[in-house]
Amino acid sequence: MENLKVSETVLVTGGSGFIASYCIIALLSKGYKVKASLRSLNRVADVKQMLSVGGIQDFDNLSFVQADLSHERGWKEAAEGCSYIIHPASPTPNPAAKHEDEFIIPAVNGVLFVLRAAKAAGVKRVVLTSAFGAIGIGTNKKSPYTEEDWSDLTQDLPAYQKSKTLSEKAAWEYIAGEGKGLELAVVNPVAVLGPVLGADYSHSIQMIHGMLKGTIKGLPNIRFPYVDVRDVADLHLRAMIQLAANGQRFLATSGKAISMLDIAGIMRAGLGVQAAKVPKKELLGWLIRLIALFNPKVKLVVPHLGIVKEASHEKASQLLGWQPRSNKDAVLATAQSLVDLGLV
Repeated sequence: MENLKVSETVLVTGGSGFIASYCIIALLSKGYKVKASLRSLNRVADVKQMLSVGGIQDFDNLSFVQADLSHERGWKEAAEGCSYIIHPASPTPNPAAKHEDEFIIPAVNGVLFVLRAAKAAGVKRVVLTSAFGAIGIGTNKKSPYTEEDWSDLTQDLPAYQKSKTLSEKAAWEYIAGEGKGLELAVVNPVAVLGPVLGADYSHSIQMIHGMLKGTIKGLPNIRFPYVDVRDVADLHLRAMIQLAANGQRFLATSGKAISMLDIAGIMRAGLGVQAAKVPKKELLGWLIRLIALFNPKVKLVVPHLGIVKEASHEKASQLLGWQPRSNKDAVLATAQSLVDLGLV
């Protein structure tokens, strides 16, 4: 990576989130000053505890500001004095949500609040955390998805993926219009794994947690690409400082898609007796669809049954020199951290 000016300050939004926490760890480790936004400053102690699990012991270069995606107030003050903004904050999947607007409105408005604040504060570049959900949903490709692809908004997309697509499009439209001159780069992670720092971790890790706990008795036939959160944070930093990243999207993926049965096998082979409750069988699709009628969490799985999604990290590797960990390393690090922290 390029030489860093460690006196610079970076705003990281949604500082209690899984990806945001690792971005903060990476930034502090490289000498940056970090402002972390939180919806409530009551979470400061929780965030510091998670960061300490991640290896941060000195918090002199870390401060906190209160700002919420549902309101524009607070964002201008949060952005003041910052050279860069990393914006991972976004509504996360909530099976109990009654309407898609519970995801879409705060996601789209939140991106615009942050970008307007960045423009007003003279921020050089914003790195937006989008998702594979803005690239490969509502379409099927035999070849791997790339940054040229977009999810198809004419299809009946799940609310979370729709919110990611619309919010990223809103960001690019802002940059092309009133935000011209403000730099933007976007990171699109696939399903995120990696060592947990506490109870706040990615939606994808709930699956591994359930498998280790034994609450998931059988596995859906899903093949999906994964990526380690430490590599996602590294890609954010590369997208933040490298000249070639301006105006670009970057898929964050470890490589070939793997099935939940593959993940189960990796855990049994790597963890031994600690993976004793991990299931060994795939469930038939009709049974999962039946269960989904009564279980909102299972309902989220149904659109992905039998579908293989592949994604390429060639652009990030060639343009930014990014090299992610393997799926095996990401799975085992995730599972071992859940065991080590007593979460299973």
